[in-house]
Amino acid sequence: MTADMIITNARILTMDEGRPTAEAIAIAGGKIAAIGTRSEIAPLAGPGTRTVDAKGGSVLPGFIESHLHMLLGAAELSQLQLFGVHGFDALSAAVRAYAAANPDRKLLVAQGADYTILSATEPVTRHHLDRILPDRALALVSPDHHTMWANTRALEMAGILHGRQVGAGNEIVMGADGLAEGELRESEAMGPVSELSGESRIRLGIATGGEPDVPPTPDERAADRAIMARGLQYAAEHGITSFHNMDGNLYQLELLAELEAEGKLLCRARVPFHYKNFMTLDILDKASMMHERYDTDWIRSDFVKLFMDGVLDSWTAVMIEPYADRPDWVGEPLFEAAEFARIATEIDRRGLQIAVHAIGDGAVRATLDGYEAAQKANGRRDSRHRIEHIEVTTEADVPRFAELGVVCSMQPPHPPGSMGLPLEPTVSRIGRDRWPLSYAWRTLKNAGAHIVFASDWPVSPIDPIAGIQAAMLRKPWAEGMPDHSFPLREAIAGYTVEGAYVEFTEDRKGRLKPGYLADIVVLSGDVEAVAPESLHEIRPVMTICGGRVTFER
Repeated sequence: MTADMIITNARILTMDEGRPTAEAIAIAGGKIAAIGTRSEIAPLAGPGTRTVDAKGGSVLPGFIESHLHMLLGAAELSQLQLFGVHGFDALSAAVRAYAAANPDRKLLVAQGADYTILSATEPVTRHHLDRILPDRALALVSPDHHTMWANTRALEMAGILHGRQVGAGNEIVMGADGLAEGELRESEAMGPVSELSGESRIRLGIATGGEPDVPPTPDERAADRAIMARGLQYAAEHGITSFHNMDGNLYQLELLAELEAEGKLLCRARVPFHYKNFMTLDILDKASMMHERYDTDWIRSDFVKLFMDGVLDSWTAVMIEPYADRPDWVGEPLFEAAEFARIATEIDRRGLQIAVHAIGDGAVRATLDGYEAAQKANGRRDSRHRIEHIEVTTEADVPRFAELGVVCSMQPPHPPGSMGLPLEPTVSRIGRDRWPLSYAWRTLKNAGAHIVFASDWPVSPIDPIAGIQAAMLRKPWAEGMPDHSFPLREAIAGYTVEGAYVEFTEDRKGRLKPGYLADIVVLSGDVEAVAPESLHEIRPVMTICGGRVTFER
């Protein structure tokens, strides 16, 4: 056998217990042909073999990004980014410069606006934004994407300056003058402003879970495909070889299939059917159809995504006990517990996996109850249903994850204090009594649960190395609180081994071993030789997916 490619002079972390480290790896036919010492692999080189000198850098399984929003993130790459911007003057300067550089945009969108972007005590209103830009539609979006602040012009154009009826868990915040204040909470409230951007097809996977009302023209379809391709390239640049999308529709799957036909599919994709709270159970026939139509190692649709609640910072996450800073409020669930149990039972009966966004401990409990109801109704199977985020949970619910076989999908960049995020208002909203079981990766892992890591891009930066670093550097919020940090190899496993486990591909992905898919990332340095504080300086220099180089620095 002659290898198509050999990577040598490497510090290979295989994530395979049988052979944890190696120096060289041979690839043939899109799979790993052999792994071993340099002298063992060298004879597999032939005249057509490409040899890559890793120069002593780490070689890891390609990163599996288990929770992101590919099309949304790709579209946002061209929007104003406000990470690190604080204070009215700095915000004003950034927005005005962006507006001047984009004279033709119908809606100017700025991403990553902290809830405390003006100050710790002054919430953003339309009046602040009017002072910056009175004559063009402007919207700021919070890092978690669950709150938007719009100026008067945007609210008028969207037809919501005087308010509008929205569903449970959503809110157009109204002022004493009877007009909208500018703060919009959750997707139904934000939707009318988002529509102004003219990118409504991009948002369908998250907003409605449905398809374009009017079939896109060939030019529109090509434009959407180009946005998707830009996102795939961005992912490949960060060492990502597989991703699990957390919004979805048939249209996204079609765009990915068209890119695959053009030879431009740079990452393996999983796209869900997105079940919304206005749907009825018969719509799940479509979820089953999507699964039957897309079920390969490159494009797969084998799970259903739901939102049970919102986020802590806008009081839309659902809690068991009231918020520490709002003692009369626990949040409104997007699904009542009995209704969710009925839905989960039907999805499970169809053999599909379920992934539920549940942030507050009340939403987490209702989701676990629904999974338990499905198991009782349908019988126990290896379902690997997931809960996304689990930012707060309870002592009573911690053991239930392992008991029910539920995977914890967690995001190392998300805890307040991580990766530059402010502690406030989140930690005060949670309340000190709940801190020990907030973002409780270590406690859940110790209780036997599988923990899979991800970014939730574009909520947080897509970079898995930054996520691994955040997992290692996680600090308790106060003395005497549990340490939830992960050591290096355990954090890497969250982006490789566990990512494969949660998608049922652990027999061919997530590790580097003979016969496995050749999904590999070559790094610029040795991750085991640098201090955790410097880990972000190590960058991917080559990404290989299915034996094909998808990125090369």
